[in-house]
Amino acid sequence: MSKRVFGLFGTGGFARETMPLAMRTLGREKPPSIGDFKFVDREAADPLNGLPVQAEDDFFAADGLKFFNIAIAEGELRRKIATRAIERGAIPLALIAPNTTIYDENVLGEGAIICANSMITSNATIGRFFHMNIYSYVAHDCVIGDFVTFAPRVCCNGNVVVEDGVYIGTAAILRQGRPGKPLRIGAGAVIGMGAVVTKDVPPGVTVVGNPARPLEKKGD
Repeated sequence: MSKRVFGLFGTGGFARETMPLAMRTLGREKPPSIGDFKFVDREAADPLNGLPVQAEDDFFAADGLKFFNIAIAEGELRRKIATRAIERGAIPLALIAPNTTIYDENVLGEGAIICANSMITSNATIGRFFHMNIYSYVAHDCVIGDFVTFAPRVCCNGNVVVEDGVYIGTAAILRQGRPGKPLRIGAGAVIGMGAVVTKDVPPGVTVVGNPARPLEKKGD
């Protein structure tokens, strides 16, 4: 039987928080368990929390069946890494905390990281490599794009569309949309920490505050 290896891309705080989740879920699967866990970065580095940090090229070149996920908040960087990893034969694995609540009729794309005490209710469609940090929720009839990041305690109420590459900061609230007229967060938008979003956000725009408004640049 081929050796099974799991590589977690990233070495920052979220990666260090995510690796125990990977080890406690993937390491217990039978048959067969994954017994070899490592962090993966562009270059090799000193061990991190007792585990090796392997260079990306070495990870791909090693023997065995390689699985991966990406614990990096920036959606565009996550997309590039996922594309490289899949092209080089690695297999994405979702990481879902045991105390996550997920109800019925949801669609969850590959490579998700769903952290502890999070909730997805019903009839949500969620894209690839979604990050859902602790105490966040996605309510009914939401559509979440690819490489979207929810920081801790994000409240995404029903009938909301979040397009690709959006970053939503800690404790932000997205108000309830309506059937046929969802609240829409455009691709690449950034929702600031604690923002209360009551209106659509155009693509690429950063909004902050309550109610959320576009961030004013210095000198404007």
